Amino acid sequence: MSFTSLGVPETLARSLAEQGITEPFPIQVATLPDTLAGRDVLGRGRTGSGKTLAFSLPMVVRLTGGRRVPGRPRGLVLAPTRELATQIAATLEPLAEAAGLRVTTIFGGVSQHRQEVALKAGVDIVVACPGRLEDLLKQKVLTLADVQITVLDEADHMADLGFLPGVKRILSATPANGQRLLFSATLDNGVDRLVAQFMNRPSSHAVDSEQSPVAAMTHHLFTVGDAETKRAVVQHLASGMGRRLLFTRTKHQAKKLAKQLTAAGIPAVDLHGNLSQNARERNLEAFSTGGVRVLVATDIAARGIHVDDVELVVHVDPPAEHKAYLHRSGRTARAGSGGDVVTLVLPEETGDVRTLTRLAKINARPTPVRVGTPVLEALVGEVAALVTPAPPVLEQARTGAPRTGGRGSRSSRSGTSGAPRPEAAGTGTRGRRRGAQGGQG
Repeated sequence: MSFTSLGVPETLARSLAEQGITEPFPIQVATLPDTLAGRDVLGRGRTGSGKTLAFSLPMVVRLTGGRRVPGRPRGLVLAPTRELATQIAATLEPLAEAAGLRVTTIFGGVSQHRQEVALKAGVDIVVACPGRLEDLLKQKVLTLADVQITVLDEADHMADLGFLPGVKRILSATPANGQRLLFSATLDNGVDRLVAQFMNRPSSHAVDSEQSPVAAMTHHLFTVGDAETKRAVVQHLASGMGRRLLFTRTKHQAKKLAKQLTAAGIPAVDLHGNLSQNARERNLEAFSTGGVRVLVATDIAARGIHVDDVELVVHVDPPAEHKAYLHRSGRTARAGSGGDVVTLVLPEETGDVRTLTRLAKINARPTPVRVGTPVLEALVGEVAALVTPAPPVLEQARTGAPRTGGRGSRSSRSGTSGAPRPEAAGTGTRGRRRGAQGGQG
């Protein structure tokens, strides 16, 4: 099966081939005939199944050749998080460029001015988070009256975050006869009402519910006797050669753990809600391109990280409920690859984790571990060489002599952890950001 046999134009198939994407995934095979025909489609599948490309292709095909008008986009994608919006745009942009279309992102946490400038210049496709998009609509910076095709990506997560009232207002501002595509792992928490209210006899396609574990994903429950043993095990798990994604319960813990790992010679970056948008993008870029191999994140990133070749996910702190477990774990075993998921369990967490794994339909036997335990050593594999943390950047005095990192220095004020700057770290290239079908949700 090829993309062209599914109805994808040759120009877009060539663009995909240039990215190393030559064969469609099951969700694309299932949905493309209907989406390219202009029908409303409800697609269900876990993250990593290829959903982003499944809706990007019909959007670009539909809008190719149309007239671009300032402040009046013709395509709209709604996403729950800034990270996901950015990565959707990264998947769309090569296809849009091949078709002569322009894409921009709209979300909070950054200056509104750049977004206004882009809209005024004219864009064909907007990838947006609901909050900032509603702000711009109220300010009449743009209108959705010309939108021909609308996509809701990860609608269930938008429901979890309380975005559905805003999503309904946004959908009501688009033409009722426009094409609408909704991709979601589940139809709970009001997503089913969105389908009933805004979609016209949608064809439904399901490829692996988010509620079912990935066959190529191996789950491990490692019990640790105390906090000190856990700390040592976490550091050892982070020390391997491949990409590792570590999840903590709080922002403070994520920041602290990234600093501790970096100080121990394992360069790591963090991702959480307290970071500025520039810092979030910089850290995710470092992880995506191989500048660092370890990312420490809170649950905000569970739906927003779409990076292939994450070989290990570690629940440093077990999540509060089973859906979060599945969302976190879904960062590995993507795009047809395998992966391992480790949950570290302190004695007082045993009962909660037993309930969580039962609800998530995970069958894994608890195994006591400490550094040196064979099962742990086998999972870690080859240990990467330790990296001496880079010294803080010293501020140059007027005389030309460098200042020390003292009380008033820039390095002291910035709170840098000494981690290598992403643009200088590692040997990865931007082209490695997406794997065979990287960036897909």
